[in-house]
Amino acid sequence: MIDADLGRSGAQTAGRNGFKELVADVGLARNNADWYQLLDLCAITDTLIADADGVYHPADFNDRLVLGLKGTMSEAELHLIRSRLTAGFKHKAAKGALRQGLPVGLDYDEDDKVVLCADEAVREAITTVFRRFDELGSARQVLIRLREDGVLLPRRRNGSKRIFWAQATYPAVHDLLTNQAYAGAFVFGRTRTEKGRPRERDRAFSGSAGAARNGRS
Repeated sequence: MIDADLGRSGAQTAGRNGFKELVADVGLARNNADWYQLLDLCAITDTLIADADGVYHPADFNDRLVLGLKGTMSEAELHLIRSRLTAGFKHKAAKGALRQGLPVGLDYDEDDKVVLCADEAVREAITTVFRRFDELGSARQVLIRLREDGVLLPRRRNGSKRIFWAQATYPAVHDLLTNQAYAGAFVFGRTRTEKGRPRERDRAFSGSAGAARNGRS
């Protein structure tokens, strides 16, 4: 159901936000689950599907077969593209040439080389954190000393070049002390993302928590 375009002419796409969202959803149906769900809906509602090769009726067996093949080929194409991109990504990382986000105090120059921030106050604040850690040997003690002295720390959000100053916090101090970029090291692949159903993760967590409670009891 598209309610956003009620009362608007279908002769053009200008101002038809609902139609644009529908087109975007159809264009993103690049896996078989989404594609066949779309075909089923179009077949039930007697809706045609068109592409550069022709117009198809999902309720017709022959057209449904062609659309199914197109969906399978599209999914395979997307898989190959993703595989090539991932391989290139890992190849650059293996050479240490992959451009990553830098922490505050470090920037890229015109040749994509990592350089120190041009702001002297930023460099001095970061140096102060490492100097205090050499003296005290504890991130929490560094935090306490910085707050006692009223030292603010430079911060920068991911993807932003703007630097702002904020009161020292333990996560901020810990991030400065443990970020490998300040030591001149290139690190890649320390974390990974896994897909799974939320219910399975919840059951696994609940099971671990229950085992821990039983162990304490």
